[in-house]
Amino acid sequence: MDLYVGSIPFKWKEKDLIDIFAEFGEIVSVKIVIDKITRQNKGFGFITMIDDEAAMKAIEWLNGSEQLGRNIIVTPSIAKREENKGKPDRNFRSKDRDTGKSYGKSGGSTPFWKKGRKRD
Repeated sequence: MDLYVGSIPFKWKEKDLIDIFAEFGEIVSVKIVIDKITRQNKGFGFITMIDDEAAMKAIEWLNGSEQLGRNIIVTPSIAKREENKGKPDRNFRSKDRDTGKSYGKSGGSTPFWKKGRKRD
């Protein structure tokens, strides 16, 4: 089972997460998200455990527990694909936008500010 671990201390490394989760069961992988510029962790990470029952026990015991002055959050991880179901695709582009001929709601190729104007 994949777990999300949030609000972790910024000084923590992956070894620290392994240390607190290892007592609940076997860990497959650990990933703490790191800022590319500062090289400091962003305060959250992910853990994959083999046994779902052990993962649920870890959630029960560790969610809200204080670690180096911070109350960590431990929840089941939600896959990105499941999270974005029903939301519009960010890469969607309208037909008018692709052709570059859209001038608002005017409905034609003439911009609304030029419609109905007489030239001097």
